[in-house]
Amino acid sequence: MREAFGQTFDIPAGYHNTASIGVPPTAVADAVEAAVRRWRSGADVSTAFDEPVAAARAAFAALVGTDPSLVAIGASVSQLVGIAAAAVPDGARVLVPAGDFTSVPFPFAAHGQRGVKVTEVPLEEIPDAMRDHDVLAASVVQSSDGRRLDLDAVRRNSEGVTVLLDVTQALGWLPLGDLRWADYVVGAGYKWLMSPRGTAWMAVHPNVVDRAVPINANWYAGEQPWQTVYGLPLRLAADARRFDLSPVWFSHVGAAVSLPWLASLDLAAVRDHNIGLANLFLDRLGRPPGDSAIVSVDADADRLSAAGVRHAVRAGRVRLSFCLSNTEEDVDLLERILIR
Repeated sequence: MREAFGQTFDIPAGYHNTASIGVPPTAVADAVEAAVRRWRSGADVSTAFDEPVAAARAAFAALVGTDPSLVAIGASVSQLVGIAAAAVPDGARVLVPAGDFTSVPFPFAAHGQRGVKVTEVPLEEIPDAMRDHDVLAASVVQSSDGRRLDLDAVRRNSEGVTVLLDVTQALGWLPLGDLRWADYVVGAGYKWLMSPRGTAWMAVHPNVVDRAVPINANWYAGEQPWQTVYGLPLRLAADARRFDLSPVWFSHVGAAVSLPWLASLDLAAVRDHNIGLANLFLDRLGRPPGDSAIVSVDADADRLSAAGVRHAVRAGRVRLSFCLSNTEEDVDLLERILIR
């Protein structure tokens, strides 16, 4: 059992796959386990899940610097990005980073029959290139190798451009500050937010609420969800909840523990911890320091697997994640396997 930032983690040395699956604190897993026990014994009621949904929504809002009324819930990033993609006009010019995770560009590319054109450029060229586009859709941290989008430059050049940011590989370890200037901020919960898969959130700019189309309109998106379960007319919430998807119950139970805890932390300290371990590893490889909790290296993936190191292979290279539950012991283990 490991302890980190006020939580315990039932995780062995060598877990470096948070960018794929975030391992929850024991308190999160315990909450989900308790919910499953209630379910199996018939002791739960549907309305009991409204409270964890609200708690996780509020914590996501705090993490991205907005108000809970401007946050919608969903089940995946692509589903929420699809709302933004459906809102762009015919013939819109959409800019995306080359090689970004496809849940960001695919929903826009699917509108090619409307003349929507999606263009890829290298990540470093995004701030300058966005001036010639109608929409920018980009991950703040790249999934494949951990490179970071220059958010300050993007904000400076955002006038007249609809901006969608995917914070899935950033939120939970990288302080993002106030992102209310962006039109859409989307993030999944099962990586650095250490929640069960099936949770995602989208913060929207106030101007977006009336502009975007609630393409997944459903009973839970109603002003009073338990009063909108039958019949017409359409009666959706006035705020961002009009974009809600009916919640994946047990996933939100876990998120209601994990996200408020993360929102209470000094994320600058979390960032320094994670990047510090990543840079310690890079130093032992003889490489210069970086600015990310995700490191991409040429390494023997089979050798790492045989030694019990959990990792991923992305874009032909080994991807290693350094999470808040990692310690210098994990770096020592990588050094023994890959260097000595």
